[in-house]
Amino acid sequence: MALRGTGGGTRPHMRKIVLLLAVFFVFASFSLSTASAQVHARMRVIRASSVGSSVDPSLRDVHTDLGSLFSFTSYHLLRDETLTLSLNRPVSISAHEGRIIIESTLVGLHRGVAELRIRVAREGKDILNTQVKLSPGRTVFIGGPRVRDGVIIYAVHANF
Repeated sequence: MALRGTGGGTRPHMRKIVLLLAVFFVFASFSLSTASAQVHARMRVIRASSVGSSVDPSLRDVHTDLGSLFSFTSYHLLRDETLTLSLNRPVSISAHEGRIIIESTLVGLHRGVAELRIRVAREGKDILNTQVKLSPGRTVFIGGPRVRDGVIIYAVHANF
């Protein structure tokens, strides 16, 4: 009869199929959670100089950190933007009458650490291109290009 021997022969195949389906669902759920990941970031553009000794009142929360990392006496907030970043989708803001473009891209989100690419272009030419890793609630300071009497500093803070 045809029934003899069919039970033992299909079990190894069923185990393989179940294992493959389990692996597929694990990777599919990981891909979906990574693809839908969002990070809320705050980008502050700061002009730092050694002319005067004033600190913009909106920078009081980071003044101590700025002072320990940079040797300037004056800090002025030029731009303060809240960004919602999705994986591999750049978000751009313009500054200095559109001549400077600041592009932020979420390139990874792993184990509570967001990886961002920050690119700054002046009149179409890259002047800064870097990647940073941020933990939730942390701020990273990136020294940018020189300006008349100082430099531009980018302060990036993330929540996710």
